[in-house]
Order: sequence, then C-alpha cells, then structure tokens
Amino acid sequence: MPVPFPVPRETPRETPHDTAPLDVPARRQERRIKAEILIVLGLSLGQSGVYAAVNLLEKLTRAPLSGQTTTLNPVLNDRQYFDLAYQLLSIFFALVPVALVLFLLSGSGASAVRRLGFTFAKPGTDFGLGLGLAAVIGAGTLGVYAAGRELGLTTAIVPAALDAYWWTVPVLILSALRHAVLEEVIVVGYLFERFGELRWSVPAILVTSALLRGSYHLYQGFGPFVGNVLMGLLFGYVYARTRRVMPLVIAHAAIDIAGFVGFSLFGPAIGIGG
Repeated sequence: MPVPFPVPRETPRETPHDTAPLDVPARRQERRIKAEILIVLGLSLGQSGVYAAVNLLEKLTRAPLSGQTTTLNPVLNDRQYFDLAYQLLSIFFALVPVALVLFLLSGSGASAVRRLGFTFAKPGTDFGLGLGLAAVIGAGTLGVYAAGRELGLTTAIVPAALDAYWWTVPVLILSALRHAVLEEVIVVGYLFERFGELRWSVPAILVTSALLRGSYHLYQGFGPFVGNVLMGLLFGYVYARTRRVMPLVIAHAAIDIAGFVGFSLFGPAIGIGG
C-alpha cells in the first residue's frame, strides 16, 4: 500500500505520554498480582513464616535449642470432644486460603485445579512420583534432623502429642493432608503461576518458593529450615518440569502421615517435621 505522505528521515522518539496509555493496563495488572500475592501470603504461610521467625528468636533468647521441644500436633483442649472439635476446626480453617487461591486462579474462566495439576487425571504417574519423592525426602529429613540435633541447631520435635482416642489417628491423617494441600498448592502451584505472570525466571521462583517453605519451619530450629529449603528446591523443580502439584501433595502427605501416625503409635522413633 503506498504511503500517502513523505516519510521523514528521522521519526521523532515517542514521549512517555504517547506510550503510557498502552502500558497502563499491564502495569495495573502487575500491581494487582503483587498485591494479591501479599494478601494471600499474609493470610496463610507468609504469616506463619513471620510468626516462626519470632518464635525462633524467642527460643534462642530463652535457652539452647538442643534443650527445647517443639510439638507439631498438640492437644487443644483437655476434654475429648472439645479437643476433637478444635482439631477439626483448625484443619478446616487452615484450608480456606487454598480455596481462596483456587478461586483467584479460576478468574480467567479456566479450572484452577487443572491449571495446577491438582487432579487425579494421572494416578499412576502421580502416586509413583509422589511416593518416590517421599522416600527421598523422608530419608533426607531424618538425616538433617539428626545432624541438627547433634549440632544443637534443632529442637527436639514431637510429631504428635494427642491423647489416645478413637479419633486420634484419623485426625492425624487429616492434619497431614492439611499440611500437604496447603503448602504445595500455595507455595508451589500458586506462586509458580503468579510469579510466572510477573515474568520471573524459573530459578528465581524456585529459590523464593523454597525460602518461604523454610521460613515457616524456623520455629523448629535451623536444621528444619535447611531441610525444608532443600525440599522446596526439589519440589519446585519437579513442578516446573511436570506442571502438576498432585505428586507433591502425595509425597508431602505420605511423609507427614508416616511421621504423625508413626510417632503416635510407636513412640518417639520418628522425628519428622510437618
């Protein structure tokens, strides 16, 4: 198509005023995503990370970590059925942020559970990979815990301290599932999706996700922090390759069920953090 007017040799450079209208929607969306991430983390595991850091500081100023104990599933009431009620309420409300992120990720109309691979569409692959990860992480966790105790960097961890009732084991299993779903959906699936939309590189997302995972375990000591950062790096790598969060949920649930239920049934032979 012919040009209707002569083209000057040098076209004037566009001013910020010329380009601003084109960039405003993108910048507004970027600010919205950043605010959304801060709100989600402030309501869930980011808040836990802050509390865990303060709790660790309080423990460090109280006595050596090697002489202190951390209980992961404590009794919440000394009356059986009120304890059960509080345990179930704690599990239920801890999962509300998961519902929130699934709702937010479904805003474009696509299914969030499919987007994150939080489905049983590939049960053989998911369970095979998940149980394999659980074996690797479980062995590594015990090693890191033992080293941390030896170096005086980790508190003694009691995975379960519930009284022996008919509902103790089912509640411990639900507690393990709560941790698995909450952490893997938010710290891996959600953050990978949102940080990806902000054009972060995969290595940057991996490190940030892993450090967040480590942060909310600080109340257990420095050993669990390091162990969970390493776990986060591995889990993040697997998610980046598969784009499926379900194997991570299965692995995490298997580790915590073994730790919680195993400790409850067989005593302090297993020391695995949640």
